[in-house]
Amino acid sequence: MANLNPEEFTPRQLGYYFPPEWARHASTWLSWIHKEESWPGKLEAAYPAYCEFIGKLSFHELVNINVAGPEMEAAAKQRLKSFDINWNHIRFHHFPSNDAWCRDHGPAFLLHKSEKGKRAIVDWDYNAWGGKYPPFDLDDVIPTRVGELLQLPVFYPGIVMEGGSVEFNGACTLLTTSACLLNENRNPDLNREQIEWYLKEYYHVDQILWLEEGIAGDDTDGHIDDIARFVKPDTVLAVTEKDPEDENYTILQDNLERLKRFTLINGKALNVVELPMPQPVVWEDQRLPASYANFYIGNGAVYVPTFRDAKNDPLALQTIQKCFPDRKIYGIDSTDLIWGLGSFHCLSQQEPA
Repeated sequence: MANLNPEEFTPRQLGYYFPPEWARHASTWLSWIHKEESWPGKLEAAYPAYCEFIGKLSFHELVNINVAGPEMEAAAKQRLKSFDINWNHIRFHHFPSNDAWCRDHGPAFLLHKSEKGKRAIVDWDYNAWGGKYPPFDLDDVIPTRVGELLQLPVFYPGIVMEGGSVEFNGACTLLTTSACLLNENRNPDLNREQIEWYLKEYYHVDQILWLEEGIAGDDTDGHIDDIARFVKPDTVLAVTEKDPEDENYTILQDNLERLKRFTLINGKALNVVELPMPQPVVWEDQRLPASYANFYIGNGAVYVPTFRDAKNDPLALQTIQKCFPDRKIYGIDSTDLIWGLGSFHCLSQQEPA
């Protein structure tokens, strides 16, 4: 595996780019959920939704699962046996992780603009959302281990970045939040202009659109994948709250207005589609970051967290189905899973074909 010195080359300079999530996948990468502290008192309850997600995903694409070793692999297989699984599409890798949030600690896969089949990985530094949940040493090396397995070149920018903090339209525009990327607990020595340079050089984008805050209960300091998601190059799903008394109301209204004011590189305004918030999901007096925007776009399907909300669950699924008319929409009950403060998008990382 070639280690490319970021001081000499960047992905942009070598013709690599980060494709949108809806581009064809070679596989999806996961890190098996196992950390009791992430689902205190509820880890057992979190497994059914997670296993259902893996099962449905396995009928559409290859699923690579990081586990600590043979014992965890055996336990994972035992749990998955209770679900409808395409075992031909399941691969386990003995790559131990501290936690399960593969969107943030997993590899950022790049494709080459002109050489078909040529790929690479970006291995950003990872510090568990500003050092909140040590240790994170095992998580931090997952991209390099995947790069070694797949024999892909790996870029090392040397700054902290999380996959859940950035959203791509596949046409050189990236959407993010200042609450997360400019937080002093990530890269305190870098200003906005410097952060933008890294985004442009390592993801190969030309335009950065900034929203401000994330939703209540989000321990990531405002990840974009809970509030706004591109579904086409010119279309974004924006989470909105209708209740003025809700603590998310003002935050999401502000984000909505910003999105409506943005113009893309071609000068056109964004097509903004509103996605409802579920009724507040609270556990042990804690407001959880329940959001339908934390869906995962796979090959031929979209996996959407639902929250036992008779009014908003069906509305959210209908809204997402209209955005993906050619994909099957799976609603999977994430009420127990969200106690870990994330859902299907947070748990997964796509490997483009």
